[in-house]
Amino acid sequence: MDRTAKIKRHTRETTIELSLNLDGRGDSEIQTGIGFFDHMLTHLAKHSRWDLSVKASGDLQVDYHHTVEDVGLCIGAALKDSLGDKAGLKRFANASVPMDETLANVAVDISGRPTLVFNTQFSTDKIGDFDVQLIQEFFHAVVNTAGLTLHINVPYGRNSHHIAEAIFKSAAQALGDATRIIDPAGEVPSTKGSL
Repeated sequence: MDRTAKIKRHTRETTIELSLNLDGRGDSEIQTGIGFFDHMLTHLAKHSRWDLSVKASGDLQVDYHHTVEDVGLCIGAALKDSLGDKAGLKRFANASVPMDETLANVAVDISGRPTLVFNTQFSTDKIGDFDVQLIQEFFHAVVNTAGLTLHINVPYGRNSHHIAEAIFKSAAQALGDATRIIDPAGEVPSTKGSL
């Protein structure tokens, strides 16, 4: 089964070309014009073992919001497309990742019901020139377009970069695990018969 997707999105604010392979090796080619965001998306690909290519240009002279949110929308759309009918899917997963003094816990349900719980306090407003509020906006966009229930909890941490990196790594591990096919001849993992 081919679990890949390609997404193109063009608006007055951003132009994005994205490809996703859920059964990859964690390879990535990321170019958004936002160095820190590229770093986080590279973690997302590596630790989910998805192959991810993102080429984005946006109105960075305004701020980074449109580019980050629209990349999230495209990743969510690609994830939804590549999952197909979800037959044989693991569906649920969770991961905990420490990053030095920080711990991030992420749980996911590929439920078809978009819900984001984001319990995180950053110690600074920015990481370099990247607004930390955009991390929640990114995951909100992914959740809404992919139809995920995603809980992100950081019970403790001091360094904002460590907090962000632990979030992306734990989200990647949970998403990579939840999107695995555990029974190729199986049914959709729901008593309703669909997700």
